[in-house]
Amino acid sequence: MSPVIRAAAPGDEAAILRMIRALADFERESDAVIATEAMLTENLFGEGAQVHAHIAELDGRAVGLALWFLNYSTWTGRPGLYLEDLFVDPATRKSGVARALMVALAEEAMARGCARMDWAVLDWNVEAMTFYERIGAKRNEGWQPWRIEGEGIERLALTGQPLTGK
Repeated sequence: MSPVIRAAAPGDEAAILRMIRALADFERESDAVIATEAMLTENLFGEGAQVHAHIAELDGRAVGLALWFLNYSTWTGRPGLYLEDLFVDPATRKSGVARALMVALAEEAMARGCARMDWAVLDWNVEAMTFYERIGAKRNEGWQPWRIEGEGIERLALTGQPLTGK
């Protein structure tokens, strides 16, 4: 049976949060999820929402999630689609769900005039890297992911100084 892919809609928050938590477990970060259904409602479906999601269903049950947002490339002068999370329930992996979600995102990117799609993969997730290579993606050599979060953002915004004091 082929998965049905659709845009997330109000009422999907519990299923989305379930898959976010399952992804965090898979990525060995179970305690990192602080998102709530209310936060998802606001960020996915609130006025001016900038975050989007597609849901994959098999037999009417949500089994996959692609959560994404738009970014912008100054070099291409066009938007890009950034895939924040791709998750497929373990019991339904290798059934075409991930591919169907990626196809839906490629269609979304084309419809929005995006120049590219980007995402990050944990360096130990060889199975995901193999899948992405099979669909024609390539590693973005030379670029490293960087992040500032939480107290670091607050300290920089309020004092102009880094959290570490360097």
